[in-house]
Amino acid sequence: MTRRPFAAVLAANTISIAGSSLTLIGVPWFVLQTTDSAGRAGVVAFCATLPVIVAALVGGPVIDRIGRRRVSAASDAICALSVGAIPLLHYAGLLEFWMLCALMAVSGLVHTPGLTARYVLLPNLAEHAGTTVARAASLYDGVSRGARMIGAALAGLLIVVFGAEAALLLDAASFAVSALLVAAFLRGVPAAEPQPASGKISFASYRAELGEGWAFLTRSRLLLGITVMVMATNGLDQGWSAVLLPVHGNEALGGPASLGLMVSLFGGFALLGALLYGAFGARFPRRAVFAAAFLLAGAPRYVVAAVTDTPLPLAVTMALSGLGVGMLNPILTTVVYERVPEELRSRVSSVSTAGSELAMPMGGLAAGLLVDAYGATVALLLFAGIYLLTTLTPLAFPAWRDMDRPGTPPVSRTEPASPGSGPAARPRHPSAK
Repeated sequence: MTRRPFAAVLAANTISIAGSSLTLIGVPWFVLQTTDSAGRAGVVAFCATLPVIVAALVGGPVIDRIGRRRVSAASDAICALSVGAIPLLHYAGLLEFWMLCALMAVSGLVHTPGLTARYVLLPNLAEHAGTTVARAASLYDGVSRGARMIGAALAGLLIVVFGAEAALLLDAASFAVSALLVAAFLRGVPAAEPQPASGKISFASYRAELGEGWAFLTRSRLLLGITVMVMATNGLDQGWSAVLLPVHGNEALGGPASLGLMVSLFGGFALLGALLYGAFGARFPRRAVFAAAFLLAGAPRYVVAAVTDTPLPLAVTMALSGLGVGMLNPILTTVVYERVPEELRSRVSSVSTAGSELAMPMGGLAAGLLVDAYGATVALLLFAGIYLLTTLTPLAFPAWRDMDRPGTPPVSRTEPASPGSGPAARPRHPSAK
């Protein structure tokens, strides 16, 4: 029993996600400063997230065949090159808008398979580390939230002092370090290496493996409901992070430093929420906690941003929203791992991630177009209303009651439990924010 692989994955995720927070703030700010157009910021967000869906949908079988360690390391290495090229081309006077869109698309295409490869290793790494999946999931999500907090605060300072280009260069370096950690410390972990495939490798067998993940997901009303709900909220959150919050920060909050503070508060309290859930969450019904946390995490920040022009009310709201959002992923991760057998996790995770991210390209694009057409206030209130309706679904539909019934994964990939056979038939996952 060793904790080194688990610690390496936590460190890699911390460094990579902290760097991604730099891009999360740096790219929209870079676009707003160089083009003065919320619509163009939305176009960049669209280009960055559309390939994510394709990568997530087809990535599961690829991850298994190539190996989770190799996929994770290669993903971060390519992201380092694509993100680093943006400021370097800008410094050289060669960066065109289409190049920025293309480089963000490359980063989006390869980033999700790397995240998925690390995510599906969590149960195996938790077992090696001698801890439970629930605790490992809370710690995994907690350090991710903390990394976002650190990265956001650093992004605001870097942009103020050195410009958005410096933030992007640091993000590229963080991807490179993450790739080295995974490549070095997951070597020899059986679940991280290529998994043996049954039968001859062909397009038909690949499609069949992908179909397994889709079939497993759609057999469960709970997991399908989670995927659809998170699809909607991820789209709204993409509009928030890529357009609405940067525009509000530019117009009302005083610049990138205040914007970084808001995102940092959100991430810091999300870390606290994840840790609190890991310590005390098992005492409470999952569905009640999940619904309350999502209501707190969603619509309030949009409404407050729409009605106030001062940082303090939004800062308080962002802190409370972060506290709620930190409890979401540990619940979802536990539900998924209870219901999906190990040999199907990459495939089911890829399909559910693709579904969860289906609305993200349109979220950023719609936010940019709405701001250009009607102003930020109207866009914020419209997004808030849709968010509120979406987060009421766990309270409205009976299938969500299964969240409180621990399931056991089917023992066979070829003979899964029937949809009517109880909690074990109900699979799976997506990630929130």
